Amino acid sequence: MDKAPTPAQQPAAMQVDTLFASSALGQRLQQLLTQGRGSDAVIADFLLRNPVRATAWGIEELAGQVQTSTATLSRFSRKLGFEGFAALRAAMAEVLHKAMQPVFQPVEKLRGALQREPGVSGVNPVLAESLQTTLSNLGSTAAGLDLGRLSTVARRILQAHTVYTLGFGLSGHLAALLAYNLQPFCHQTVNVVESGGTGAAAIRLMNIGPKDLLIAIALPRYASDAITLSRYARDRGARIVAITDSVASPLVPWSHDVVLAASTHPVLSSSYTSTLMVAEALITSLMLSGSNHVAQATRLAEAVSSYLYSDRPGNERRSGRKKTP
Repeated sequence: MDKAPTPAQQPAAMQVDTLFASSALGQRLQQLLTQGRGSDAVIADFLLRNPVRATAWGIEELAGQVQTSTATLSRFSRKLGFEGFAALRAAMAEVLHKAMQPVFQPVEKLRGALQREPGVSGVNPVLAESLQTTLSNLGSTAAGLDLGRLSTVARRILQAHTVYTLGFGLSGHLAALLAYNLQPFCHQTVNVVESGGTGAAAIRLMNIGPKDLLIAIALPRYASDAITLSRYARDRGARIVAITDSVASPLVPWSHDVVLAASTHPVLSSSYTSTLMVAEALITSLMLSGSNHVAQATRLAEAVSSYLYSDRPGNERRSGRKKTP
């Protein structure tokens, strides 16, 4: 069976519909859909399914699409607290404008970059700017890291019964990297978004509790599932460590500890290099925080030594390989 895409993996139009439905106006429409009757439920359902198209139509056109009267649409708008359909349509347009900006921002950035004139070498100047932005992100992130707080977070990770890592999209790979490197030194680690989509991730997280810790990674464009699952973990009493790009990130309100990684980029929706640096710094701090970690590292080295490449004389005898001339 095909997995349902998470919001971060959805096509842009579907993401806009999802963001509109999660807005205050979208939630009021959902309430009318579930609690309303007759035409109210029909209109609410249509607006939730077609928010972009609905803002392009006049009241007569929408009435024809929904197969109702303009008077019914006016009454529906007043039930939502608007003076009439025109006011409702304007409010929907404003919500959509805010929702579409983060979704289509990389598209606009790319369009603007392609319109730039090539430099003297014939290369688009945005390429050099992207490299400089990455270096700037790394510098500002390193300068802003509170090493004392990082050490405190590392100790909390070591004290946790189970450490969960969470990320969607490209952040999922960073979460997997964290889980891989933390595993030798923690009691237990679980990479939440490993396979099976959001449903499987929720199942892996269902037993999280006060003795556990969740490291959540979220960068623009933020996946709504990352926020939802982090909120669930916090409600269950777990400690939440957020690795994100800004104090304005939607992940911050549900987190106990926040580590910031600059993620601006002239073309990409987010740059992940600083987040990788933060992950490495956190892993390094953790390895320096335990009294028995030298012994752990020794056991780890012994466990992987037989899998490492070595071309020293005599190695072919041990591995059963014959030396080629």
